[in-house]
Order: sequence, then C-alpha cells, then structure tokens
Amino acid sequence: MRVRNFNELRAKLPSEIRAKNEAWVRKTVAELPLVELRAARELTQQNLAEVLGVNQAAVSKLERRTDMYVSTLARFIEAMGGKLEIRAVFPDGAVTLERFSEPKRPRTAHTSDSESTRG
Repeated sequence: MRVRNFNELRAKLPSEIRAKNEAWVRKTVAELPLVELRAARELTQQNLAEVLGVNQAAVSKLERRTDMYVSTLARFIEAMGGKLEIRAVFPDGAVTLERFSEPKRPRTAHTSDSESTRG
C-alpha cells in the first residue's frame, strides 16, 4: 500500500470541503485558550517564564486565570511574540481600542512649560 502525503490527499478534496475545513481551522485557532495558544506557538511554560522574568508556576497560574489585568495579558502575549489588540464589536461595526496606558496628568494653570519639563 502506498503511503500518501496529507497535502496530496487534501488537494483531492472538493473545493467546498477544503473551504469548510479552512474556515473551521481559522475559527478554532482564533478562539484558543492561553495554554493552547502557547502550545501552538511551540513554547513551554519555562520558555515564557524566562522571557517574563517569573517562575514556571506563575505562568501556569496565569494560563488558568479567567480574569486578569489587560497589562498582564498584554505582557503574556508579547512574550510569545505577539501584540494584544482589543476590539469592541457593535451591531454596526467593530472598533479596535488603543492599548490601555496610564492617563496623562492634566496640566494646570499653575504649571508652566518649564516646570513640567524639570526632573
């Protein structure tokens, strides 16, 4: 019996079936939990721990969390080589929110330009 390459078999599938399979793969990959995302990126908890400057147990704990700071999640994603984007989805469209940051302190009437630049 001849052993066939998977790509050869996939090429013989009807285009409709291939399109459905590809859509399923895209949807599945888009909805991965952190632990599966890390594994899909071929990283270990120890790899991420070293990049994040924490121990492996801390990475394990992060992966199991259901609620965390956006900044923590952003660091985790960046440690895997990615960038966290947050979108608000409405019936009439979606908006990508800019990365959350510390609000800038408003300048007051008592603060001059020279005072605000002094260290």
